[in-house]
Amino acid sequence: MEEKAVNLEDKKLELTYPCNWDYKVIVHKDCDIHDITKCVFGEREHKVQKSNKSKSDKYHSYKVSTLVHNDDDRKEIFEQLRKDENVKIVL
Repeated sequence: MEEKAVNLEDKKLELTYPCNWDYKVIVHKDCDIHDITKCVFGEREHKVQKSNKSKSDKYHSYKVSTLVHNDDDRKEIFEQLRKDENVKIVL
């Protein structure tokens, strides 16, 4: 069976802004996701919904949703979430 690979490097995400965007944020179970989102979003409207937890219960994941106004805004929020020391992964 022949494997097919898709090169996504040349593909650009086409979005119409403003739009709602969901981030999947994975944190250590003892971390308060609301402390992180308050630091990143401040007074900006956003929603946090618990999503899942690891089998060992060491990590919990959350869906964090907000309105993004442009590509730079979307990427900046991603970077701010990613840089928090309590965040394991952002998708």
